Amino acid sequence: MATHTEENYLKALLHLVNAQGEISVTELSSRLKISAPTANSMIKKLHAKKLVNYRKYKPLSLTEKGKKHAASIIRKHRLTEMFLVEKMGFGWEQVHAIAEQVEHVDSDLFFDRMDEILGFPTVDPHGSPIPDKNGNIVWKAYDKLSDCTVGSKVKLSGLMNSSSDFLAFLNSKQLGLGTELTIEKVESFDKSMTILYGNNLKEVFSHMVCDNLLVEK
Repeated sequence: MATHTEENYLKALLHLVNAQGEISVTELSSRLKISAPTANSMIKKLHAKKLVNYRKYKPLSLTEKGKKHAASIIRKHRLTEMFLVEKMGFGWEQVHAIAEQVEHVDSDLFFDRMDEILGFPTVDPHGSPIPDKNGNIVWKAYDKLSDCTVGSKVKLSGLMNSSSDFLAFLNSKQLGLGTELTIEKVESFDKSMTILYGNNLKEVFSHMVCDNLLVEK
């Protein structure tokens, strides 16, 4: 059984390897804001448990066992976030820290029941996919709002950034998943977008904001 710290490493590795394709111990330590020796020591422990493939000076990768374990932690985290929002009335900006604690509960029955109560959701409150019980993750092919053109009518379906600050910003603009957006104008100078949405709302969003909003037609 992996410790809480080991599970956090596995989760971070899965995110980073999916995002970058491969990652070194140095990059991992930088991302986790810990020393390289500390990261190296933990990676060796995970390698001994057959959770991580490790060879000196080679990129890190998760074993199949490691991938499945990491995906199960992400599944628990995202199911918890969904439960907190859907059944307990929390805002989507409030749930991450709580889910970080609950994800380490060692009970498949507990999370299977949570999944059943929720109606077997496929995404969390931020639009990220929830892995299934076998560790499989189905990624939807969303577009970034920043890549869309004038006149496009799309639906907000996911986020590249789910930090509490960004979520609070979206709340202040009355933007949530499922909101239908129409692109009225794109500035040639800074790529900012004028968006129509909701109940006659109209806002100009920076390129950085639009780059973090995932949409589908």
